[in-house]
Amino acid sequence: MEQGVITMYAVAEKKNPSAITILEIYENEEAYKKHIQTPHFLKYKNGTKDMVLSLELVEQQPLVPGMKLK
Repeated sequence: MEQGVITMYAVAEKKNPSAITILEIYENEEAYKKHIQTPHFLKYKNGTKDMVLSLELVEQQPLVPGMKLK
């Protein structure tokens, strides 16, 4: 995984498998901005532009700020 990316998950709804949700967590806004300029992201973005029905960027606050998954 690239530097600055904490985790990425892609899930499909059980009753509607074509409804995909992708959750991405970055260390900070700078890591996110760097990620969206990478060749692999731009390829994904261009390849899915006609499939993505909605896109929402939501800033979150960790409930336990120091907690890290191992």
